[in-house]
Amino acid sequence: MRHNKAVGALAALILWGAAAPGLRAQAVGPDYPVPPSLEYGELYRDVELAGIFPDGKTFPDLVPGAAPSDVTAAYLAARGTPGFSLPGFVAGQFTGPTPAGPTVSPAASGQGLLDYVSSLWPVLTQSPTSVAAYSTLLPLPYSYVVPGGRFREVYYWDSYFTMLGLEVDGRNDIATDMLKNFAYEIDKYGHIPNGNRSYYLSRSQPPFFSLMVDLIAQYNGVETYTTYLPELQAEYDYWMQGENEALPGRAVRNVVRLLDGTVLNRYWDERGAPRDESYAEDVNTAALSNRPSATVWRNLRAAAESGWDFSSRWLADGKTLGTIRTLALLPPDLNSLLLHLETTLSSAYALKGDAEQAAAYARRAGQRGAAIRRLLWDARDGVFADYLWREDRTTRTVSAATLYPLFLGVATPEQAQSVASVVDGRLLEPGGLATTLVETGQQWDAPNGWAPLQWIAVAGLRNYGYPALAQEVATRWVDKTIAGFRQQAKLVEKYNVSTTGGDAGGGGEYTTQIGFGWTNGVLLALGALYPELRAAAAAAVPDAPAAAVAQQ
Repeated sequence: MRHNKAVGALAALILWGAAAPGLRAQAVGPDYPVPPSLEYGELYRDVELAGIFPDGKTFPDLVPGAAPSDVTAAYLAARGTPGFSLPGFVAGQFTGPTPAGPTVSPAASGQGLLDYVSSLWPVLTQSPTSVAAYSTLLPLPYSYVVPGGRFREVYYWDSYFTMLGLEVDGRNDIATDMLKNFAYEIDKYGHIPNGNRSYYLSRSQPPFFSLMVDLIAQYNGVETYTTYLPELQAEYDYWMQGENEALPGRAVRNVVRLLDGTVLNRYWDERGAPRDESYAEDVNTAALSNRPSATVWRNLRAAAESGWDFSSRWLADGKTLGTIRTLALLPPDLNSLLLHLETTLSSAYALKGDAEQAAAYARRAGQRGAAIRRLLWDARDGVFADYLWREDRTTRTVSAATLYPLFLGVATPEQAQSVASVVDGRLLEPGGLATTLVETGQQWDAPNGWAPLQWIAVAGLRNYGYPALAQEVATRWVDKTIAGFRQQAKLVEKYNVSTTGGDAGGGGEYTTQIGFGWTNGVLLALGALYPELRAAAAAAVPDAPAAAVAQQ
C-alpha cells in the first residue's frame, strides 16, 4: 500500500508540470497541496517580478488572510483601478512570513564556541504546531531543527549533518524525532521533499534517509532498521520510479537506462516552471539562455534537488547558469547514496528474515557499484565525476563530489589513492576542502567550502586509510570555523576556504545565512573524532563584544 500511495502521489504531482503559466492547477487533494505560484497565478508572477521583496523566498512564505482563490480574484478586480498599489495590496492581504524563523543572536561576550552551539539547539528547534490555513508550511508531528536565517523549515539533506551534532551533544531525542518526521513525510507524500513547504514537494534532495537510519540505529538499537524498513523501501521506490518503463538510452524521471542496460540515477524535478522561492531569478535565467524556458527551469530545479544550487559542475560551459544541464548528468554523489540505500535495504531484509529480498538488493548494490567505478571514474584527472549519459563521457569537472564513493565505500583502493592525491594537491585549501576549482559567483564553487563536504571528505579518507590527510582537512575547517566565530561571534552556512581567516563565503542568490544547522553539527562531529579540535573550539570566544558584532 505504501508503494501504491507513493506512485499515486507522483502521478498527481505531474499535473503541476502540465499546468500552463498563469493558470491554477487542478487540486491534488489535501495531502498534496498546490504550490503558491499556481495557487495565485498572475498575482504570484507580478509580485515576484516586481521585486517587492529583496528575497524571492519571502512571498511564498507569507500567509494570506483569505483563500488563495479569493485573494487572486480581489487582485484581478483591483489591479486596474486608479491608485492601485501592488505592495499595498500584498501588505493588506498577507501576513508573515510564517513561521517567522529563529532569531539567532551572536554569542555573548566570553561565551565559548561549544557552549554557543549547544545554546542554539532550542533556538533552531521548531515544535509541532498547527499550521495557519493556506500556509505553504507542511505540518510535521515531531520537533525538528531548522538551518537558520531564511531557512525556517526543515531541509532533507541538511538534517543528517545536523543530527550528527545533536547526537554528539546528547540530543538523541530531537535526532530521533527528526527521523520520525522524515518517515512521516515518506508515508504521507511518497517521498521526502526538499523541505516541508508545498513548493518543495515536486522534488526531493540527496537521499540521506538510510544514513539517518544508520545513525539512529547506533544509539537506539539494530531494530531501527526493521522499524523503518517500509519507509526505506518507499524511499527507494520513489527514486526508482519509471525503471521498468525506461528503454535503453532513455530516461524516465530520476532513472536513466544506458544503452547496455545499466541503470543509474540523475537529479530531477516534477515541474518545468520557475522555482517559487527564486521565481524572478529563474525567469531571468531562462530569458537569457536562448533555450526553451521549461527546459532551463527543470534543469535548475534538478540542481536544487542535488543541494548544489548552483555549481559549475552542472553548467555546459562551466560558468553560465543558462547552460545548466543537470538532467544530462549521472552524479557520483547521488548514485553512491542510492547504493548505500540498496545496501541498507539488503541488511534490513536480512534482519527481518527475508533472504530473497536481502540477496536481491545486495545484487543491485553490486551492480550499481560496478557501474560507478566503471563509468563515473575519470582516470585522466583521477577523480569520480559527473557522467554525460548521452555522450558516454565524464564532464572532467573536479569537485568535492569525488569523495562520496570513498565516504560510502564504493571506490577501489587504487581509486581512493588517486582521489586522496587530488584532494591533497588540488582541493585542499588553507580553510579546508574546496567545493570546486573554479570561481563563477555561484555558491557551490570556489572559494566556498561547506560543512557537509568536509565531513564527507574526512569520513571517506579515514575509511580508506588516509588518517593524516583526513585530520588535515578537519583541522583546517575547524580552524576556519573558530576564526569566524572569534571575528563575528556567530556561525554561518559556508566559508571562504581560500584564506586562513574567518571570512564567510558568498555568491549565489541570497546573502550568507547565520545559524547554522549543518555547520554546528559538523563542528561537533569533528570534535568527537579529534579531541584536540574539540578543546580548541571549547576555548574559542569572540574577540569583540556581542553588541559590537551585532552592528556588523
